[in-house]
Amino acid sequence: MSEHTINNTRRKLLQGIGATGLAAVAAPGLAASGQSTHWDQTYDFVIIGSGFAALAAAIEAKRQGIKSVAIFEQMPTFGGNSSINGGLFAVPNSPMQQKEGVEDSIERMVGDQLKAGRGIADEALLRHVAEHANEALQMTFDAGAEYLPYLQQLGGHSAPRTYQTTVACGAGITQPLYKLAVKLGVEMNNRCRMSGFIRGKAGEIEGVTIETRYYADRKVSEGETLKIKANKAVLVATGGFSQNIALRMAQDPTLTADVGCTNIKGATGEAMLEMFRIGAVPVHLAHIQSGPWASPDEGGFGYVSNYSIFNFPHSIAINRMTGQRFMNEIADRKTRADAQLANRDAEGKPVPPLMITHYHDADQHPNCKKVLKYGVGWKFDTLEQLAKHFDVPLKPLQAQIEEYNRYVDSGVDEQFGKPMGKAKGKHIKAPFMVVRLWPKVHYCQGGVKVNQLAQVEDSLTGKPIKGLLAAGEVAGGIHGVSRLGSCSIPECMVMGMTAARTVAAGKA
Repeated sequence: MSEHTINNTRRKLLQGIGATGLAAVAAPGLAASGQSTHWDQTYDFVIIGSGFAALAAAIEAKRQGIKSVAIFEQMPTFGGNSSINGGLFAVPNSPMQQKEGVEDSIERMVGDQLKAGRGIADEALLRHVAEHANEALQMTFDAGAEYLPYLQQLGGHSAPRTYQTTVACGAGITQPLYKLAVKLGVEMNNRCRMSGFIRGKAGEIEGVTIETRYYADRKVSEGETLKIKANKAVLVATGGFSQNIALRMAQDPTLTADVGCTNIKGATGEAMLEMFRIGAVPVHLAHIQSGPWASPDEGGFGYVSNYSIFNFPHSIAINRMTGQRFMNEIADRKTRADAQLANRDAEGKPVPPLMITHYHDADQHPNCKKVLKYGVGWKFDTLEQLAKHFDVPLKPLQAQIEEYNRYVDSGVDEQFGKPMGKAKGKHIKAPFMVVRLWPKVHYCQGGVKVNQLAQVEDSLTGKPIKGLLAAGEVAGGIHGVSRLGSCSIPECMVMGMTAARTVAAGKA
């Protein structure tokens, strides 16, 4: 059947049942608007979610002169999953890079991400984010966010380009952004769950239905359901679906309820599914990333994750059964997660590997003391004590450490090709600091397809769904197979700001 025939058939169908009827067929339960629709509240710009993308969009919208902006968050507190992320922000050509004399470029950062994406990342979107990352960073400065006075080089990055908040979590950004948004007049609504879209006669998004007094832990709404009109557009910025066990298992059956997760309980993807109902294109849903810096000894993201991210460049990861290294400690996330998951005994049971660091290097990160305080890390005065505690063969471990320390001196890792710039002068020696590693589900590369204006594309026409935008983790296909650490915050914020600019330009 030709495209012309398909289009003619579709037009006849539209004439026969009407646009609102088509909406009902395509999406059971989808609300459709007409002249008789009663709107409970009206805003120019309606934003679903309250993380990095949502807050950046709200602030930029007010700066662009959009009068009424409202955020609707289903959880009791604002900030979403962003508030508990690592607070790591990758920026090429940043002020701190210039201060430290670090050579970097937009092309170099995009190249690193394309390599991690293994051929299926969206180069145009990655470049768009990299080009505007400094603007997003400046927004956090304007809001009062504070960062550690040094850059980090995370796995898969070819240069140190990552800022980290002084509180070592995303709340160091979301809280200042929240305060700035409120100051600018953004209306904040919590315990408000979006349950569907309201469409006009031509299929455009006119608004949303919102269940109020919503309790996510019980999945119950105890308030009324409101019809909220969006004069200009609706932005969905609700994050990923890593806590939706059934949905993630549909993509990867190994990601059962027994597999840990770093994200909040509200990361279940219902708003993404609602966009699929109205024709959004699903992309890369099967690519679900596990964090190779997580610990099996604590729940969620915990304290070890940021501790590990900081220390990987000058640490070694050891297989407890052999006493040997088994990976490049700052390879991309998928490479490291896969290598860690291979650490199993003869019966296939997990044997979480160890990350070993010189204590006085590890202690440079603020989480080191917390890791020890809460019993998810250990300090040893001798290698013999360490080996006995974890039942690691001592002689192979001694030989491995001696070999690695030669790489520190030479600047060349002959085992796994790890970049040794950040390890210069940092030998593995007593006293030793140790944490255990085991990956946890962390990030969903998949979601709805968007373009460089943050518009959501329609699966039938390939054109934007009028009045609908998406930004952040709910948008898929940007990173490909594996997202590099610290690239989520710039993506979320830049695409949130982009959505606001699209609305302000009348292109939504």
